[in-house]
Amino acid sequence: MRVRKRKGAEDYLENHPQYVILNPEDAKGKWHLVFGNDNPIHIEVGSGKGAFITGMALQNPNINYIGIDIQVSVLSYALDKVIESQAPNVRLLRVDGSSLTNYFEDGEVALMYLNFSDPWPKTRHEKRRLTYKTFLETYQQILPEHGEIHFKTDNRGLFEYSLASFSQYGMTLKQVWLDLHASNYESNVMTEYEQKFSEKGQVIYRVEAQF
Repeated sequence: MRVRKRKGAEDYLENHPQYVILNPEDAKGKWHLVFGNDNPIHIEVGSGKGAFITGMALQNPNINYIGIDIQVSVLSYALDKVIESQAPNVRLLRVDGSSLTNYFEDGEVALMYLNFSDPWPKTRHEKRRLTYKTFLETYQQILPEHGEIHFKTDNRGLFEYSLASFSQYGMTLKQVWLDLHASNYESNVMTEYEQKFSEKGQVIYRVEAQF
């Protein structure tokens, strides 16, 4: 997600340590202390402006949610949503998706979401796609045995690539939606992008893949 630089975004994040974990490496293996409970942890890599992560948190109060994004301005808008929602079970991290093992112990994360990731359509950029095999290796390490990734996109090319990447890695495709909004799936929480694209009539793809 490309967002115009927001003035004061970095200070804004630093001034809300109750929501934005400024030294996440210190929380590795200790996230139950951060949240004050032993509830399962779900993370969203590439959290955008926070509509999904806060919506999920409000819908599922017995799950702890962590939104992850590397862009300061983007994460600041997610913080707006978290503050507005007053959901006690959300935290935000400004880190890169390739370095998650620095912040989570093996098996510490119960489930992962990838929503509307950058498709990086050029072949030379394949390794930057969040469903590339090296990313999958990282995800597998922090997830439990048979852990799952739930992936949504409007980009058919990325979706087809991701299905192949999951399969080639040895993952099981538990469920695949070729038109999510035309299905009977009732638990969907939309991202900002999803709302925008669906209003234009674009098809939304979804898959639940299991290691």
